[in-house]
Parts: sequence; C-alpha cells; structure tokens
Amino acid sequence: MSIADTVTLAARNAWALTFGPGVEAPEPTAATVLWDRPHRQLRRFERDEARDGAESRQPPVLLVPPLAAPASCFDLRPRQSLARFLLGTGRTPYLIDYGEIGFADRRMGFEDWIDDILPEAVLRASADRGGAPVDLIGWSIGGTLSLLTAAAQPQLPIRSITAVGSPLDYDAMPGMGAVRAAARLDRARVVSAAMRATGVPAPLTRAAYRATAWNRELTRPLFVANNIARTESLARMESIDRFMADMPGYPGKFYAQLWERLVLANDIGRGGLRLRGRWIALSQVSAPVLLIGGTEDAITPAASVAAGTRTLTGAPFVRYDTVPGGHLGILTGESARDTTWAHLEKFLAEVS
Repeated sequence: MSIADTVTLAARNAWALTFGPGVEAPEPTAATVLWDRPHRQLRRFERDEARDGAESRQPPVLLVPPLAAPASCFDLRPRQSLARFLLGTGRTPYLIDYGEIGFADRRMGFEDWIDDILPEAVLRASADRGGAPVDLIGWSIGGTLSLLTAAAQPQLPIRSITAVGSPLDYDAMPGMGAVRAAARLDRARVVSAAMRATGVPAPLTRAAYRATAWNRELTRPLFVANNIARTESLARMESIDRFMADMPGYPGKFYAQLWERLVLANDIGRGGLRLRGRWIALSQVSAPVLLIGGTEDAITPAASVAAGTRTLTGAPFVRYDTVPGGHLGILTGESARDTTWAHLEKFLAEVS
C-alpha cells in the first residue's frame, strides 16, 4: 500500500471512529428463533450452503452464555464467531439467550437455570434435530451452569460438555483470602441482603468488567493511534466495545447464591453446589467433558478451570487444555481458531 493510500485509509478510519458509525458494521450470523419466552430465547444458527456445505448430520450444539454477558459472545463478528466456525465444521449450533436482566428478575436464582431454562433449551435443541443428543459449550459461568445442569438432570440427552474459562474452584481465584476475611466481619450478611434486594444492575456489571481489563482501557488511545490504518485491528476493538456496552445485570438471588455458595463457601471447588439442603454433585456428570483454561485469564485463572479434573469423577473422560489469552480472548480472540476451537473440534470428533 502506498503512503497516499495509507494516509487516506487512516483518515477514513479516524472519521468512522469519531463521527461515523464505526469502521465495520455488525454482521451477526443468520439465525432462526425457535422459542421465545422471557430469559430463554432459543435460536438456531443457519448455514449458508455456499459457505458451510450441505445440511448437517452432526448432533446439535447448544451454546450457553454466562449471566451478565450478552449472548453475542459466541458471534462477535464473522472472524470472531464460534457459531460460524461450528457451521463450517458441519454442525448446527443453537444459542440460548437470557436477554435483559432487571430489577423485576431479582428473585431468579441458580435453580431457574439448572432446573428450567437450560433443560428446556437442551430438550428443544434435541427435538429440533430428531431427538439427537446435544453437545453443550459454555463460556465462563455458562460452562459451570452446563455442568451443574447435567449433574442435576441426568435424564437430559447431553452427549458432551465443553467449559471454556469456567470457574470450578474459587480457592484458585486471586484475592479470595482478603474477600473472605472481610466478609467474616459481618458473616457476609450485608452483601447478601443487598444483592437479594436489588440485584447487580447492568452499569455496575460493565464497570466491573472494564476494571478487570484496566490496562486495555488505559492503552486504548495509544492502540488506536498505532492501528489507525489497520482496519481489522480496529474492527476487533469495536466488537469488544459493543460486547461490553451490551452487558446485562445479575438477578439478585442468583448473585447472592454465587456470593454465598461459590465465592465464600467454595461449594464448586468441593465438588458441587448446595441449594436449600439439596446437594448437586459434579460427580454425577456422566458425559465426556472438555475444560479450557486461559493462561492470561484474570477473571477465571486456569487453575480454577483445571479443578474439574478432580471433581468430575463420573465423566467417561475429562480433557483439560490451556490456551493463550484472557477471559474473552480464549473464546473468540484472534488466536482462538488455532487454539480453543481446534481443541474443541478434536474433542467433538473424539466423542463421536
């Protein structure tokens, strides 16, 4: 590219970022809504026969996002889309979307997902493919919820579970000692009561996520300046900006349970989850499991993900791999295709 072309491109990108709609318009993968109820919209991604080949004969794949993150995490943009990758391998991916979470949803807890929302999504995805068993792929706490659902609902047609960056031991989280010491001052009652009453609003969720990526926020102006003529780099930045801007909140009960049972008591690190005297044991998971940990993941350290290798004792086999990248990067970053997605494709082929 000539100097004149570079200058022209840089000027065009600068205008698009400052006054225009951005350097790249959103291009979500085509999808059909199969079921649409509050906090449980089920979509099937549709294949482009010219791009993805003939109709899939593979088992369905259900993509399970975490709470407090938009379901677009699996389809940020064409080059950062696990959904499109799966279509390209001949599979049919489905997505469960929880939608907006507000004050009215404050009474929703882990039970709503483990006993209702995710089981229904599994059954509907399976029915749409003639009753075929489903491969679950969950990111962050979406993977934890997938494992707990399989443990609590052994009758579900689940063929395999992949958990990417999923917390399975809070003792491995940084700063847990200080957090628990502070909570013991009032037996954690203040935080629990506040969360149950109000939930975690979306602006607070977004601020917390930005705090974990503080270095990205600080270096953003320099990044833009250094990449002003690199449209692809700017488009990746924009996709993450849109993702962060769309983050919903947490239901009050769910977050209080997470705080009490996972953060403070570390039920999950001890092999399950206690809900009102009911113990959901990860040892009851009877499907093959793939665990992916990120070497630079500041939200869920790789050691927290690796804990599943000792707690998922009922699975036929458990694979654990580490890949480079942070929390979102290991799912859909620049190198995900050659790392996380490659491990996933190998695992699903092995399960077959």
